[in-house]
Amino acid sequence: MVIVFALSAAVLYGGADFLGGAVSRRTRALSVLTVSAPVGAILLLAAALAAGGPVRAAGLPWAVGAGAAGGVGLIMFYVGLAAGPMRVVAPVSALVSTVLPLGVAVASGERPGPLVYAGGIVCVAATALVSTEAGGRGRPSARPARGFAYAVGAGLAFGLFFLFLRNAGVSGVLWPSAVSRVTGAVIMIGVAAFMGAPPAWRGATPWLLTGVIASGLLDATANACYLLATQAGLFGIAVVLTSLYPAITVLLARLVLGERLRPVQLAGLVLAVAGIALVSG
Repeated sequence: MVIVFALSAAVLYGGADFLGGAVSRRTRALSVLTVSAPVGAILLLAAALAAGGPVRAAGLPWAVGAGAAGGVGLIMFYVGLAAGPMRVVAPVSALVSTVLPLGVAVASGERPGPLVYAGGIVCVAATALVSTEAGGRGRPSARPARGFAYAVGAGLAFGLFFLFLRNAGVSGVLWPSAVSRVTGAVIMIGVAAFMGAPPAWRGATPWLLTGVIASGLLDATANACYLLATQAGLFGIAVVLTSLYPAITVLLARLVLGERLRPVQLAGLVLAVAGIALVSG
């Protein structure tokens, strides 16, 4: 079941990023987050309340930490995109966010078989390849070194998010996911207010607003699927497969928007399939 839940999380995260990215082309990214993050928080809170049962507080501090790490990571990622070329920021952040929790999983004693190890390495390589953007000349003001630094910072924050949310799972699935999402939403709304970014609903068309809301719902559901994956099997496998979400984003961009797949991204998609087959076998 760890494979099913982790791949479901990857599909949902990839879909959320696709919708969020498509909407962000018409408005500021922070404006999108001020709507999508609270929508996800409301969904998870409603689900947790509807499920009933006692609230186990043991893992909730980890959930707060996960929300803070995820919120800071998103902000650093977008700042990195503004500071340096995406072809540097996207793959570096994706790699760091995968390698950090995977390293912790191995250090904590997880010892999957040789094929799983090989599949994990292939999946990490696939994540980097599908996240790579075209070179281009870039903006004269873009500073690759600064963008690289923000990419590493974002990757570390995302990696901590995966770690902290896994630890929060001792309190179940819905409440840790909800607390994490609420924390992230508070941080992102605060930063957006400080930066003067207006909420995405101002002047938004119905289709634009629908995309923002759907992005938040998908992201929130992905958090729950990821937590279920960490509870269903080895943490390392859950992280590696969940981290394939950029491949879903790229596929959706190709299928929905007709964006062309470059050879390096196509190679990444092929590697992703091979990696999943190795991990599953």
